[in-house]
Amino acid sequence: MSQNVKSLVAEVFNDLANILEKGYQEEKIKIGITTLGSELGEEEILKAAYLAKNKYSDFEVVLIGPSKVDGFICYEAKTEDECHKVMEKLLDEGKISGCVTLHYNFPLGVSTVGRIITPAKGKEVFLATTTGTASANRVEAMVKNAVYGIIAAKSCGIKNPTVGILNVEGARQVEKILVELQNKGYGLKFASSIRKDGGCILRGNDVLAGAADVVVTDSLTGNLLMKIFSAFTTGGDYEALGYGYGPGIGKNYARIINIISRASGAPVICEALRYCATCAKNSLLKIAEEEFKKLDNIGLDEVLKSSLNLNKEESQEVVMPPKKVVTSTIAGVDILELENAVKKLWSKGIYAESGMGCTGPVVMVSEDEFDSAIKILKECNFI
Repeated sequence: MSQNVKSLVAEVFNDLANILEKGYQEEKIKIGITTLGSELGEEEILKAAYLAKNKYSDFEVVLIGPSKVDGFICYEAKTEDECHKVMEKLLDEGKISGCVTLHYNFPLGVSTVGRIITPAKGKEVFLATTTGTASANRVEAMVKNAVYGIIAAKSCGIKNPTVGILNVEGARQVEKILVELQNKGYGLKFASSIRKDGGCILRGNDVLAGAADVVVTDSLTGNLLMKIFSAFTTGGDYEALGYGYGPGIGKNYARIINIISRASGAPVICEALRYCATCAKNSLLKIAEEEFKKLDNIGLDEVLKSSLNLNKEESQEVVMPPKKVVTSTIAGVDILELENAVKKLWSKGIYAESGMGCTGPVVMVSEDEFDSAIKILKECNFI
């Protein structure tokens, strides 16, 4: 008996079991996929549709594109733009619960949460985010990306996901804002680095090890990581691992649209369909609404506004104090605020220099002014 026949027989028996148990046949949710735009050709996407059909019995794949394929519900569309228009109409009419596509432009404020598999231990990690733009401001975008990552993880059954922040520009500012939200009552659980110094600021080792359920970064870096983790075994031109670039998430965004790339192969597209179906079945949009409501109640917008305006130097020139030998280092200042932190110490009469240690940017001061410098930087919310 062929594998396809075995899968079909198993599916029939599952349906019969549901009828006997519940007295009716439960309708499967429908997940669409647009079939145009891949560098690997439409055949690769159709191959993924067959993979998902044979592998998963709890959702039905719907094709949107030029080809009519036996065994699938098909909606005709001859161009990528037409595919997206048909997709949006089907989503808004409730004829499909979610859709997988590529080359799709989300509005500002919406970005996608990718899902990868770490190479050594096989742990699933959510990359927040991988496409789209949560905000024009980098730090604000990463704070929102953290929230989007939590929403995606919760929609996949992780009730209290751990959150780590990749050590990129803005990471320390993001950490401070997330800590403030946590102190105000937002239920956020920080991850801890596997490195000796710990903390929620993650390095490459932590991403490989899966030290956090949700890795927060900017979209461009997240996109790069997604491509590396998906295609590191294939030479780069074929994405073979993971679940794709994920669903677009944003406040008041009411569609479940998951993204794949031009280089996504059938195995990834198949799992992108699975990811999309899971988000739809577990009510991602409702989870998002609940998370945004929690954040509104504790004043997320006000926290962002006050934090992002803090430490902006006035236009007048700050006079540098007399130079001293600087032997003490202060870590924890974000690289985007490093020069502002140095100038703040200058304005208080403390000579300081900026530098870069093995764990990131540092402020260097003399040993006798270390305690005073720490106090000033804390008071001004640099650390």
